[in-house]
Amino acid sequence: MDARVNKEMVIADMLQIDPGIAAILMASGMHCVGCPSAQGESLEEAALVHGLDAEELVTSVNQYLEKK
Repeated sequence: MDARVNKEMVIADMLQIDPGIAAILMASGMHCVGCPSAQGESLEEAALVHGLDAEELVTSVNQYLEKK
């Protein structure tokens, strides 16, 4: 698969690429990926709210996508 994500992407768009991304975000502490407000946030915005490193999340998600 050639899909990749970046920190500017909206979470809802990321989940359309692969719903399995939700599990990675939730395991990182972002338990509200299904919330309406989270659906309109970029990964960077959501990471900031949760005190997470957006670059680390991008790396984790892209590694997951590369393995598919």
